[in-house]
Amino acid sequence: MKLVVTVPAYNEEVTIAGVIKEIPHQIDGVDSVEIIVIDDGSTDNTAGEAIRAGAVDVVFHKVNKGLGVSFRDGLDAALERGADIVVNIDADGQYNARQIPDLIKPILDGKADIVLGWRDIGSLDFMPKGKKLGNKLATWLTKNMSGLPIKDAQTGFRAFSREAALRLNLSGSYTYVQETLIQASHKGLVIEQVPVEFRARDGKSRLIPTLATYAFRAGAIIFGTYRDYHPLQFFSFLGGLFILAGLGFGIGVLVHFSLTGMVSPHLPSAVLASLLIIVGLGTVALGIFVHVLNSQRRLIEEILYRLKKKGSNDDSLYHAKVPALQRRDGKSGL
Repeated sequence: MKLVVTVPAYNEEVTIAGVIKEIPHQIDGVDSVEIIVIDDGSTDNTAGEAIRAGAVDVVFHKVNKGLGVSFRDGLDAALERGADIVVNIDADGQYNARQIPDLIKPILDGKADIVLGWRDIGSLDFMPKGKKLGNKLATWLTKNMSGLPIKDAQTGFRAFSREAALRLNLSGSYTYVQETLIQASHKGLVIEQVPVEFRARDGKSRLIPTLATYAFRAGAIIFGTYRDYHPLQFFSFLGGLFILAGLGFGIGVLVHFSLTGMVSPHLPSAVLASLLIIVGLGTVALGIFVHVLNSQRRLIEEILYRLKKKGSNDDSLYHAKVPALQRRDGKSGL
């Protein structure tokens, strides 16, 4: 049983070594532990510190591509190295890496495909109230979009079975935390949650410069992922809003017409009502069309899953199909 720990990092030369050294290498049920750092275009010495601390490899981005891309590249690198379990942890030292054995236990026991390390947000005195509210709102939204009883949708401390890592096909660049959960729900992956320690960090978060920025970008990912996997529900709801608005304007016109036999005083409302209803019906029709196309998406994802599964079991095939990510020194990072 091989565990690969992936650590996305951007300008974390001060904390990256501490995170790596805290990762346990002797875990019951695990034969070997490897650490991969994804250097997302750092301008400091994050990569050098990671190698000195014990990382077996650094996947290097020449420019900052975002946490979502770094996480996806980390999964790919872990699978190519033959990971049976992948653990993702942030590079800022806020999570206690010594809790990795607790995090992966449900996977080792065959009870889960994905395990979330959940933080008791309400008890974190050092977290600003605005950020607490944002975390709770994002968790509530993800919980309702995915249909899963998620306690902490924003956690960056997660474990994935090999099967779960192969099944995920992520497209977001800004972050991955909500997209993985909505996809996991759609694909029937079993999720467990274990409580973890969360520490205060020095300095400001690089992922969340402002709460408004994070809310907008994370919200776009949540709704976009839900739209992609549940198009009929998404477009039917949206179309229904247009239809209801059109009926709201149209009722007054119909009442006036029934009483006077005339429409002219309410002609603008009649035109607006007609347009809203037409747009609403068109949106519902679009949802039906995309729902039909979604069956092709599922087929493509199944083919991709089989290719990734075969490729990760055959290094020569995988290298023939997928360009190698590059290390800082220009050599193959995988």
